[in-house]
Amino acid sequence: MHLNPYVSALCLLLTSCVGLSHAENWPGFRGVNAQGHSTETQLPMKWTDKQNITWKTALPGEGWSSPIIYDGNVYVTTTTEEGASCRVVSMDSKTGDKNWDVQVHRQTPGAKRKQNSYATPTPVTDGTYIFAAFADGTVAAVDRKGKLVWKNTDVQFHSLHGLGSSPILADGLVIMPFDGSSPEKKELGWKIPWDQAVLLAIDTRTGKTVWKGRRDASRVGHVTPITIDNGKTIVSAAGDRVQAFNTKTGERIWSVYSQGEGVTPTPALRDGIIYTSSGFEDPTIRAIRVNGSGDVTDTHIVWEQKKGVPAMPSPLLVGPHLYTITRDNILYCIDAQNGAPLWNKRLTGTHSASPVYADGRIYILSETGTTLVLKPGSEYKELASNPLDEKCLASMAVSDGHFFIRGITHLFCIGRNETK
Repeated sequence: MHLNPYVSALCLLLTSCVGLSHAENWPGFRGVNAQGHSTETQLPMKWTDKQNITWKTALPGEGWSSPIIYDGNVYVTTTTEEGASCRVVSMDSKTGDKNWDVQVHRQTPGAKRKQNSYATPTPVTDGTYIFAAFADGTVAAVDRKGKLVWKNTDVQFHSLHGLGSSPILADGLVIMPFDGSSPEKKELGWKIPWDQAVLLAIDTRTGKTVWKGRRDASRVGHVTPITIDNGKTIVSAAGDRVQAFNTKTGERIWSVYSQGEGVTPTPALRDGIIYTSSGFEDPTIRAIRVNGSGDVTDTHIVWEQKKGVPAMPSPLLVGPHLYTITRDNILYCIDAQNGAPLWNKRLTGTHSASPVYADGRIYILSETGTTLVLKPGSEYKELASNPLDEKCLASMAVSDGHFFIRGITHLFCIGRNETK
């Protein structure tokens, strides 16, 4: 891995003292705080199915969780037996060799959208345990040797869409949103708001539920939370709602009305402002100040924009610009200060994966496995288009000078000037 001079000097000093590795970890969905940013440099800009592929490893079963990387190991979740067997898989990040593949839970497969899977939530790790959530609401922890440590089954989850959000870590807690719908009355929680959504907080060491946050009236959503205030506050969105919760207690701090169900993109964050989107019915991008209390719908929305609203991929904030991909697969560059669209470009193919920013470039992965590489800025500038002949819905990960891309049957590790 190559770092800037100041970080490199610090790494050399620490390595000489304690012999540690300093490759950047990618511990959860979209990296640190789900923002899709990497500090890695010397990353590949171009590749094909044969060029710059460090390794390619077959994955068992089916799942659309993203890979995570920690201290030289890659972790993914999957299900086999048509969704019944819930598994966590570990591989060596340098070779792709499998460390272990363990069943952590068995579930009864329920409802989901065709585009979803029974192992869509991306796992998260604190370096000691790997925490994985599955479609029926079970959250499991395994250690780095693949031993099951605990399971939490306090939420029996149902959604007509399936489960799409991912767990995060905050202050010794696993935080997992469950924004579902009623198994008895289909429209309840989907077309009709209800009060049964849960933001679950689990002790990372014991697996016990610490608190359950409540939204009041909300609808189906698939949004991975983020943290603000150095982890003291969790921002979690769902159908009709963008809300903040106290990390220690689960108390709801503020709420914004954001009409629309089925919302998926995770908010972007910078300088006390989050950039969110709403779902079906009234899709809108909203920039929201995060220092409020109570219902701040009328006081803390900085701007709203109905053009360029992201549907599946999360927005990416780079410099003064917010990049979004719409349901029609149009890429927008938006002025983050005032919400004004600067340019747009219709992309080739369909997009579900969220873009990442690394080594001064934006990487956008399509469902056909092609990664578009762009130079960020107020004008569209394409640098490369890199094909992989495999279906891809999961967002890519970045660590130790490599990209990790999950396809429908393989995990690809992509580096520079390496062929295997």
